[in-house]
Amino acid sequence: MRNMVDKKFERRLAGLINSGARGVLRGGRKGVEKESLRVSPAGELEQTPHPAALGSPLTNEHITTDFSESLIELVTPPFRETWELLQYLCDIHQFVYRHLDEELLWSTSMPCAVDDDSIPLAQFGGSNVGRMKTTYRRGLGMRYGRIMQAISGVHFNYSFSSDLWDALEFINQSKQARQDFVSEQYFGVLRNYRRFGWLVLYLFGTSPAVSKNFFAGREITLPSLDEDTVYEPYGTSLRMSDVGYRNKNQATVSVSVNSLDEYVRDLSRAISTPYPPYEKIGVKVNGEYLQLNANILQIENEYYSFIRPKRIARSGERPTKALRRAGVEYVEVRALDVSAFDPVGVNQNKLRFLEAFLALCLLSDSRPIGRGEQEALDENHLRVARRGRQPGLTLNRDGREFPMLDWARELLDSMQGLCELLDHGEPARPYATALEQQRAKVDDVERTPSARLLGEMRQSGESFVQLSRRMSKMHKDYFLDLYPPNESRLAEFAAAAQQSHEEQRRIEAADKWDFDTYLAHYLAD
Repeated sequence: MRNMVDKKFERRLAGLINSGARGVLRGGRKGVEKESLRVSPAGELEQTPHPAALGSPLTNEHITTDFSESLIELVTPPFRETWELLQYLCDIHQFVYRHLDEELLWSTSMPCAVDDDSIPLAQFGGSNVGRMKTTYRRGLGMRYGRIMQAISGVHFNYSFSSDLWDALEFINQSKQARQDFVSEQYFGVLRNYRRFGWLVLYLFGTSPAVSKNFFAGREITLPSLDEDTVYEPYGTSLRMSDVGYRNKNQATVSVSVNSLDEYVRDLSRAISTPYPPYEKIGVKVNGEYLQLNANILQIENEYYSFIRPKRIARSGERPTKALRRAGVEYVEVRALDVSAFDPVGVNQNKLRFLEAFLALCLLSDSRPIGRGEQEALDENHLRVARRGRQPGLTLNRDGREFPMLDWARELLDSMQGLCELLDHGEPARPYATALEQQRAKVDDVERTPSARLLGEMRQSGESFVQLSRRMSKMHKDYFLDLYPPNESRLAEFAAAAQQSHEEQRRIEAADKWDFDTYLAHYLAD
């Protein structure tokens, strides 16, 4: 917290406690998007098309693909209870595994042994929107390399309850329209996540090692753990470091989260400003689109950040226009590694902690972030991603170096009251339990998943690829042999898959423009 005591946080928390609505923090809606590479039993990237039995990636809301035809993305609807969310995620994994034949879902964020030429672009059919999706991905590959896009992650989507907005409007004595008030509060969450989000990397980062193949001819600066594996000795999340998504190509992209207007302004500027290195690639070359355009960003989704403000867009509506139209609806936390230790890559305690952590970001003082502070915050995240378990590590806090573990303990202590509110009416105190699990990781670095992963590799003598393949096989066996099937839900998934193919055909038949016209219309302001 700022200056040890955050008066705004104390006042808001006290207001919620004294409001009489002790369960006011409960009821937030949460969902998960989980990515996984499809691989062979030998751990090699599959080249086969997305299985037809899983539906059309273009129109199936819950089973789609991300960058590659081999990169499955599973999307849950929003739920109010974490156990419901995890049950759905387990059910959809079981459905997918039943249609993978011998294939596995890769159990870690960092990919199996791949090279650019072996990563097939996701295909979405012959409609204009489908062609645009594939062209966008082709552009990502041209700009950043396909290997970078083969990294997987877990995204946590969260919206606070309307009861909480009612309470905060009363505490703040807000005179704003509800839409403006909510958007302003969500942007406070975004700023504080930038300040405190390094804690998520320390607690949940699970990618301290990677196969040497990941570097594909690039210089390897990491030490070797074995013949096939390189690692960061004190690392937590190579995925979220400059080794992974934090690449130099977007170093010039600066997007403010000080307000909705500034956020939309900066993103709009980036997607409309030509960038000479991308102009050299070309846009339409020999009749084929290599990228959507030659601007700094092709579209808004290309901007990578730890957390995003979101609004469900209407058909054909761009994300920035949706935000302008109706404000922020929820936030998407994008910093979670896929956990090899969880069959679905995430667990209830992690999600409960994140829910409480986002409440901390909401209720805490959230002053605007200047350029100098943003540079320091970026450096904090990088330090934790690369050296988060290093003894004595310090971070930049209000312009001074501060011990990371002491800061972590302060943040966790501040969450105690929030977890008590979230536990209201729950004798098992699940949120307090989740918090205690994270305190244990701060007190003993060996309890962190990054330390655990390296410990498993050293104990077993396995390389990164060998460990990931073994865990992938264990996960498949669990869902096919041990997890009790929910037959009615499996039938729903099968019906939705069939309907998605029909919907794709309808979309393709309804196209009235050629692709050039469609793309120009979509990209126009």
